[in-house]
Parts: sequence; C-alpha cells; structure tokens
Amino acid sequence: MSTHSRNDPTFHISNDASPSTTVVAGFSAFGLAGLTAADFLVDHLELEQTGHLTAEYLPSITPFEAGRPRHHSRFFSRPDLDLTVLVNELFLPTPVADPFADTLLAWTDEHDVSEILVLSGIPYAHGPDEHDAFYVASDDYRERRLAAADIRPMGRGFLDGIDGSLMYRGIESDLRTAVFITPVHAQAPDVPAAIRLVEAFDRVYDLGIDAGPLEEFARTVEQYYKDLAARLETVDDRQRPEDRMYM
Repeated sequence: MSTHSRNDPTFHISNDASPSTTVVAGFSAFGLAGLTAADFLVDHLELEQTGHLTAEYLPSITPFEAGRPRHHSRFFSRPDLDLTVLVNELFLPTPVADPFADTLLAWTDEHDVSEILVLSGIPYAHGPDEHDAFYVASDDYRERRLAAADIRPMGRGFLDGIDGSLMYRGIESDLRTAVFITPVHAQAPDVPAAIRLVEAFDRVYDLGIDAGPLEEFARTVEQYYKDLAARLETVDDRQRPEDRMYM
C-alpha cells in the first residue's frame, strides 16, 4: 500500500526554452551564500528567465519587486552561453529534499542536462584558515572539471537536505554532479562566503567573472535578503539543517 498522501509536497517545472547542458543552482539556506552567488551570476552574465518551478502543499513565498510578483524558483539562461542558473528562494525542509530532487532530475534527464553544480554555504565549525570553498563531486565531474582546478576537496563529513539528495543521485547516475561548499556565518547575506563561491565557480568554468561587484550587488538587495533570512529563522527547529562538522 502506498504511503504517499495527496497532500505531500509536489513540484512542477515549466520552461520556455530548454536548459543548457550545465545547470548551476543556489538555494535558500543559512547565510544565503549559494543563493546570493547564483543571483549574482544571473545579474553579472545578463541571463534571461527561461522557466520556473512551482510547489504544491508546501508553505510558500511570492517575492515581488516594484509591485510585480515573481516565482520563487526561477531558471535563467542565455542563447550563446552553455549555462542555466537556478535561483531558488523557497526554503526546502529536509523531508521534501528527495521529491524536489526527483522533480529536478527528471527535468534534467528529459532535457539532456549532463552536469549540475550546487553552490552552498553551510554553517559548520571552522578555523580562520578555512575561509575557502571546497568541493564534493562525483568521479566523472572531478575528471572533467577539477583535474587542473585550484579548489580543494572537502575532507570528511556528510551532506543532507537538497545537497545530499542531488549528490547521491549523482553517484548513482551518469549526471556529473558537484557541490561547492563554503562555511557561512549568521549574517545574511554572508557576502564574503558568496564571493568565495563565485570565485571557485570561475576558477572551474573560466567565464571571466569578477566577484568584486558582488558586494555592491548584495547591498542593493540587502533588505530583501535580510527579510528572507528572518523568514528562515522562523522555521521550526525540526526543519532547520543542523550545524555539521566538516574536515
């Protein structure tokens, strides 16, 4: 007998154009570093919205700007660039990570996406010399992207939530999968953490991205990100990711 409830969260992706073979994602999590980095890539690379994701039976938000509402989870691309960026402002509690990943990966499979990278800030105990970006990646991603890249592997630990769900599927499929991880602090947005993620991304993909303007970019959306972070703080403790130790 199925244990699936008709009120379990479900997700649906609509797109006006097929995604690129490479998808980069930033999610709404502590420090908002991955989300800030992804949002900056969209702005800096002048990408256009090409799709969105909707959620059923999940506490949602509807962002707006200048009085105009927008979807909380949006895909951006450019015809002359093999890159699609997912900016996901919807907080995903750990119990919905698997169905979200299932939806996203069914979509990547349908559109022949060959690679997915998550930019992620994680609040873990770290020393001052660990203000850097690290990777966790499937073998095929490492062979293709990281052989000559100046980015270190994360030594030991585990991924949970959406990062863990996507990474597990990466090692079980032909989809090249990686998570770039950097430690974050309580403030939001954690701009230094977002800068580390952007710089790590550019060391690997070599698109000539200057992370310098990110600080000014973050200032222009500072209040919006603070409001989003405040909403994260109201999430029930059972839904919030725990502070993990990584080495």
